[in-house]
Amino acid sequence: MKAEFSPRAKIAIYGLLCVLAIPFVFPTWWMVTSSVKPISQIFAFPPDLIPRNFDFSTYSDIFRLQPFALQYWNSAYIAAIVTIGTMAVSSLAGYAFARIRFPGANLLFMVLLLGLLIPSEVTIVPLFQMFLKWGMINSHWPLILMPIFGAPSVFATFVMRQFFIALPVELEEAARVDGLSRFKIFWTIALPLARPALAAVAIFTFLHSWNLYLEPVVFLSSPQNFTLPQALTQFVDAYGGPMWNIQLAAATLTALPVLLVFIVAQRQFIEGLAHTGLKG
Repeated sequence: MKAEFSPRAKIAIYGLLCVLAIPFVFPTWWMVTSSVKPISQIFAFPPDLIPRNFDFSTYSDIFRLQPFALQYWNSAYIAAIVTIGTMAVSSLAGYAFARIRFPGANLLFMVLLLGLLIPSEVTIVPLFQMFLKWGMINSHWPLILMPIFGAPSVFATFVMRQFFIALPVELEEAARVDGLSRFKIFWTIALPLARPALAAVAIFTFLHSWNLYLEPVVFLSSPQNFTLPQALTQFVDAYGGPMWNIQLAAATLTALPVLLVFIVAQRQFIEGLAHTGLKG
């Protein structure tokens, strides 16, 4: 039975939520408004919530100073490939750990989860040596292969395993009686039912790939190959100082896809986390 609140209680609750949202909304508002301010107004105190003078030339300067459109495309297509690849690998691995019984399955899964405890900084040097031998330095291959077969995929495998464990086994037993193979059962029954978990995995993976910074700095050296987090650090003046208004304009454009993805898919994201549970 849903609790009913009086109009005054609703107003009080919404007012409290608005106040609590200020620390989260204000930095974003400051970033967007400061991107169209002169540098002299950006650090004014108290800050101007609404710019006195709008200067939209910063957005054109982004593309003039760097190949920003190409760098935007680099981040977009890498994030898309990594998201699709991680969903494929994690769904197959998660289903195998949830449904296929083999010796040492639980031990192997625990060893796999231990990979989440290893910081990426620890493995970056041996990975660099490995990709150097493969001739993949200053290419996007490291940024694609490492997330798909690294820690992000391990976490995604955990999410998918928990979801598949919660699915009723009777659905698959009926299909097995009808003569469907293990992969056919996975493809036609388990995977379509796992859409909420796949949506959560897709959002997590996309955000991780989109915001990746350390690996691009290590593996990429050409501006044409840069991704957005690395490109944001390149907007500096002749003395090496940051061009704040241009950096904030670039950061605003960089944040737009993330905000859009989360706004559109937030329902699936919450449902996916709710359905994974902690069973098994």
